[in-house]
Amino acid sequence: MRTDLSPLFRATVGFDRMMNLLDSAARVDDGALSYPPYNIEKTGEDSYRITMAVAGFGEEDLEITVKENSLVISGRKEKTENGSKTFLHHGIAQRAFERRFDLADYIKVTGAGLENGLLNVELVREIPEAKKPRSIKIETLNADQAKVIENAAA
Repeated sequence: MRTDLSPLFRATVGFDRMMNLLDSAARVDDGALSYPPYNIEKTGEDSYRITMAVAGFGEEDLEITVKENSLVISGRKEKTENGSKTFLHHGIAQRAFERRFDLADYIKVTGAGLENGLLNVELVREIPEAKKPRSIKIETLNADQAKVIENAAA
């Protein structure tokens, strides 16, 4: 099922990134969603982990790239010409893949590790001090301290 989002593009201003996300989500191929399988978990108030099952891939076969608000995890397995292997059943997929994740503002990738065929990518939300909420102290003013704004028309 294809959804046409062009009426939303005509009716909004400044929501380009959100509209692009919606449009790309509508275009995703169902086959691309199934390999390799992954989990996204919240590990703390501002921390997350993406765990991807990459059985058969080593560290040298995987690449993690972050550009702007996009995380790309790709895997390429070099084919070896080894005629000594004869498979009766070849069920472990080692085909090339590329998985993209759109990251929210202020999400940073802090590290990655490969253990037991699982690739763990650690993420954290780091909000700059200027964007964090701050409290404003309310002070009581005396009559002497109050400022009177005079009417400019008078």
